[in-house]
Amino acid sequence: MMNCSDPAGRLHTEVLEGGLRRVVFMHGLMGRGKNFTTIAKGIQETTTSLLVDLPNHGASCWTDDFDYIEIADLVAEELRRDFCKDEPAVILGHSMGGKVAMLLALRHPELTAGLIIEDISPVQSSTSEFEHLLGTLLKLDLSQVTSRRDAHAKLKTDIDDAGVRGFLLQNLIRDEHVGFAWQPNLQMLYDKLPTIVDFPQVEQAYDDHPVLWIKGSESDYINDETTVAMRKLFPSTRKIQIRNAGHWVHSEQARPFIETIDYYIAGRYS
Repeated sequence: MMNCSDPAGRLHTEVLEGGLRRVVFMHGLMGRGKNFTTIAKGIQETTTSLLVDLPNHGASCWTDDFDYIEIADLVAEELRRDFCKDEPAVILGHSMGGKVAMLLALRHPELTAGLIIEDISPVQSSTSEFEHLLGTLLKLDLSQVTSRRDAHAKLKTDIDDAGVRGFLLQNLIRDEHVGFAWQPNLQMLYDKLPTIVDFPQVEQAYDDHPVLWIKGSESDYINDETTVAMRKLFPSTRKIQIRNAGHWVHSEQARPFIETIDYYIAGRYS
């Protein structure tokens, strides 16, 4: 995979053409831009969306280390090159992508017409869940995998949730020369989990636009303590809770998620 430091290294993006409003979607750990396709199509009548594969994920270039500031700057560079070269966009990020979105807004506010953060905050969270999931993927002997269905079966003992297995196995690709392989920079992401679940120390605040902060009612990523940290960096924050949703709010409750962000986006373009 191409390194992001290479002059030819680029972030992979996909544009869903729609209305005049503009939104950039950034996924969480082990995700990819297309995970937001349903949401982007739900607002397509009024909004053109950019689906981003963040560095070390999907078809995007890789970095040698994991550094949120470097990643936010790489995304900013990509936006300036094309999607936001003439005007800013609303930036939406989930989980890891939400932390990238926060830093993008803090460091490059001229690119943002608004900010939506899905179920994450600018504080350290636990590594245990992702340490288990990524560690399980790394233990899978890909030379013995004969099909995607076979991979599902081999992972079932350690990852019993079929939806989680499906989400992770979207990253399993078949190479005609080497057979099955992981498309993301899996070993580096596993090694750098303590950095991924943390957030850099920053002093500046973002008050250019109101921030929409979406919490899943069944998720514990957002609480009273994280609210203090969030509002220190983003004073004009409105927190919305969506019922019957865990950490992946956009996937678990797509319709209310679409309605919530559409209302916010409309306000940024009124």
